[in-house]
Amino acid sequence: MRTFFAFVQKEFRHVLRDRRSLVVLIGMPIVMLLLYGFALSNEVKNSKIAVLDLSKDDVTRELIQRLDASRFFTVTEYLQSQEEVEQVFRQGKARAAIIFQQGFQNSLLHTNSADVQIIADASDTNTGSTVAFYAANILSSYQNELLAQQKMPYRIIIDAQMVYNPQLKSAFNFVPGVMVLILILLCSMLTAVAIVREKEMGTMELILVSPTRPWMMILAKALPFLIVGLLNVVVILLMAYTVLGLPMRGNLPLLVASCGLFVLLALSLGLFISTRTQSQQVALFISLVGLMLPSLVFSGFMFPLENMPLPLQIISNVVPTKYFFNVLKSVMIKGLGITYVWKDLLVLVGMTLFFLGMAIKSFKIRL
Repeated sequence: MRTFFAFVQKEFRHVLRDRRSLVVLIGMPIVMLLLYGFALSNEVKNSKIAVLDLSKDDVTRELIQRLDASRFFTVTEYLQSQEEVEQVFRQGKARAAIIFQQGFQNSLLHTNSADVQIIADASDTNTGSTVAFYAANILSSYQNELLAQQKMPYRIIIDAQMVYNPQLKSAFNFVPGVMVLILILLCSMLTAVAIVREKEMGTMELILVSPTRPWMMILAKALPFLIVGLLNVVVILLMAYTVLGLPMRGNLPLLVASCGLFVLLALSLGLFISTRTQSQQVALFISLVGLMLPSLVFSGFMFPLENMPLPLQIISNVVPTKYFFNVLKSVMIKGLGITYVWKDLLVLVGMTLFFLGMAIKSFKIRL
């Protein structure tokens, strides 16, 4: 038994001595519990909607007030014409648009029927259908109140439409999200072990005595993996188009260039991890666990970001997958050009330069 307790004491000392492992053992369950507890929700809340009120009467004002007062919607845009609806969707300012036809109250009181049109952004299938369903329920509840107060049957006719994805195919949201995860995990893991492998194999000494400068060595490590990543991009796009039937509505060169930029960002992130770690196991663990969880939660792929508390929404701004996922949806599904995604691309360029610079700075020329 004394031997057994001696081994137990030794293992405790190893755990306490390795502060990185201690942080992972204690901190990771706490972080995961907080993220999954707050972020994972199938309910859509605080969705931004636009309103086009062509009638501007008492009934439409009350309906707009009810939509804005609910915990599901926030009216952020008041439109003046039908042409502004598509522009709102292109700029990502609203998930849905509610259109009240002219003479809404008059039609409701005299013909017992009035038209409301709900147009939802279905590039995110689940969120788009849920938003349209919630809006229809709020309008229907008002109709039920009128039926209870009046003898004559009043009807509000709702015309719900889904733009960008009228068939509500899940592949429209699934494919861009999977592309984000594949590229960030695969490319970062490839380079995460590139430098640390040299240290473990004992070949780093030979590399360091060569006249090659650190920045040249870092770029030389990244170049082969950049080609591999671009090949993966081509394969994924071909499968998405031919097998899953995902349309490529946007500019194809812009899409490929955006994917290439994100691959370079993932490689730079992996190289930075490789320069800061001393073993392949640690490098793989950081690149796999440390990148997969934020990519799932904060990219907007699985869960709407507006569902999260404000602190988590702020944290999502430093996660690169959030910007790349928005670029993929905008270019592939919505068919938008660089005018609408240049801000996201600029953020990705900045992150790439930052992590590439940190990798070069962290590279030690002495063992």
